[in-house]
Amino acid sequence: MQATSFTYDSETRTGSVLLDDGTPVDFDAPAFDAGALRLLRPGQRVRIETDGAGASLRITLVTLQTL
Repeated sequence: MQATSFTYDSETRTGSVLLDDGTPVDFDAPAFDAGALRLLRPGQRVRIETDGAGASLRITLVTLQTL
């Protein structure tokens, strides 16, 4: 699934993305670390993997979207 980086805190390695429908979804440090990223800037296009649905949707991986 693709999303757009919305917020990122480099100290806690947590943040949020916006899904294509505009829904914000938070991610935690383990999801960020799983993508082996060092930094994330607002507006970057990212690929995410998720678990669950609806209110229990949780991001398990955040990485840069590459073609």
